[in-house]
This record gives sequence, C-alpha cells and structure tokens, in this order.
Amino acid sequence: MASLKKVLKKKKYLKVKLKKIATNHLELKAKINGVKGRFILDTGASISCVGIDQISYFNLITEDSDLKAAGAGAIDMLTKRSSSNEIQLGKWKIDSCDLVLLDLGHINTVLKQSEAKEVHGIIGADLLESGKAFIDYGEKCLYLKKVKRKKLKKLPF
Repeated sequence: MASLKKVLKKKKYLKVKLKKIATNHLELKAKINGVKGRFILDTGASISCVGIDQISYFNLITEDSDLKAAGAGAIDMLTKRSSSNEIQLGKWKIDSCDLVLLDLGHINTVLKQSEAKEVHGIIGADLLESGKAFIDYGEKCLYLKKVKRKKLKKLPF
C-alpha cells in the first residue's frame, strides 16, 4: 500500500511542519501579509484569528465587529475583523483571507506558565477546510491541497 505522504504528494498536497509544544498543542509557522508568526493549530476553532495586539505587526487593516468570541475559558470577547489578508503556511498560500482579531492574553498566559512560547494567533477550521487538510499526528505535519490564487470565503459578520 502506498504511503500517505506519497498519495498526498501525487494529489498536489503541500506539507507544513508542525511542532508539539509543552501544552500538547501543535504549533506552526505562518506568514500573514509577508510577516512571520507563530500559531497554534486548532481544529475546533471555527475561524482563524490573530491577537488584537498584533495589528501593526502583521500590517492589518481592521474594522469593528459585532461578533463576540468565546473559547479556551473566555467568553464574550470583543473582536475586530481584518479583510483581504495574504496567508502562507509553508508553500501553501491564500491571497485573500478574513481574520478575526481578539485578545489572546489568556491563551498566552497558559503557554508561558507551561514554559511554551507565546503565539501570534490560531489557525482554525476555515483555513483547514479551504486547504482540504490532512493532519498526520505521527509525523507532526499538516498537508494542504495546492491551489491557484485561492480566496477564502468572506466571514459572515
């Protein structure tokens, strides 16, 4: 039987390295608008997000949002949104992606307490679905289908 790696390569999937950190989360490097950052891979997060304190770091243009976010022990968090951002995970890239911006302080506090590095954001199911993702936990890598000039569907808020 052919290996998963060979099958996915034949189907034009691109490999992105993952790193297991002290909290057992999987971390990956990504670029937003050409700027490198550290992100947690979270299949349970419906939308990819960036820390609200990272607006200038990633050159984001933002607008207010009515969406209240919840997760990882926090509820009713105020958010902003940023449209038309370029996202790159390894060699996989999307030209126009919307992001939610929110306070990730509670997440980064837990990471620091566990002696892990802080993250800039979270890669969620929106990007994973768009890339038809496969996660190989044994090899600690993410596979995303290569696409031409892909644009992610707009956020519903």
